[in-house]
Amino acid sequence: MIKLSQFRLAAVAIALAAWLPLHASAGILDDDEARKAILDLRAKVDAMARDLNARIDTKADKTSTLDILAQHDQTMQEIARLRGQIEVLANDIAQAQKNQKDLYADLDGRIKKLEPRQETIDGQAAEVMPSEKGAYDAAMKLFTTGDYQGAAASMQDFVRRYPQSAYAPNAQYWLGNAYYAQKDYKNAITALQSVVSNYGSSPKAPDAMLNIASSYNEMKDKKAAKKALQQLISKFPDSSAAQTAKDRLASLK
Repeated sequence: MIKLSQFRLAAVAIALAAWLPLHASAGILDDDEARKAILDLRAKVDAMARDLNARIDTKADKTSTLDILAQHDQTMQEIARLRGQIEVLANDIAQAQKNQKDLYADLDGRIKKLEPRQETIDGQAAEVMPSEKGAYDAAMKLFTTGDYQGAAASMQDFVRRYPQSAYAPNAQYWLGNAYYAQKDYKNAITALQSVVSNYGSSPKAPDAMLNIASSYNEMKDKKAAKKALQQLISKFPDSSAAQTAKDRLASLK
């Protein structure tokens, strides 16, 4: 607007410069001719002003366009920079979510290792800790592979660590059998007697008494063997071990 006003002032100055000579010779020209000359001059001045304004407007448009293009380039660069930051943040968030998911999975796995599990032991449902089951299974693996010495040590350690475990009666029973397999009949009798004394309601108790009788028999102590069989029949008359005890008693006569 400042430039436009300056050009308009210039145009007015031109008009005045052109008008003054006409005004000086007003006496020579009649009124109609003077008015016509003034109108023509005004038309020329207006045309010049319009031309100047057009040039100014054109120049302003070009400048504005260049400014807009420059701003557009800067904006696009800023958008590209922000997009890069967004991509980095998105990757960071994705990695954080993955790490969090892995952490939760690890924590869940650790918690599950500490939670009791439902197991069926000798037909009875029982809750056992994963660590108990792991230790018992490891000891049983030693027994089934014929490492009776290792099995005896593992079963003994299990009973010491988990005396209240649902696997404890079984561990004590297999401890006696591990001794029996090593022909250590004395320790076998002691371990199996512990099953009867400490876990009398366990399904393993009748079998433990039967194996006690077998251990006495291996030691050539038939009297003790017969007594153990008779106690078995009396204590667990309906068990399959009691039926086996009856058959053995008949053979010992």
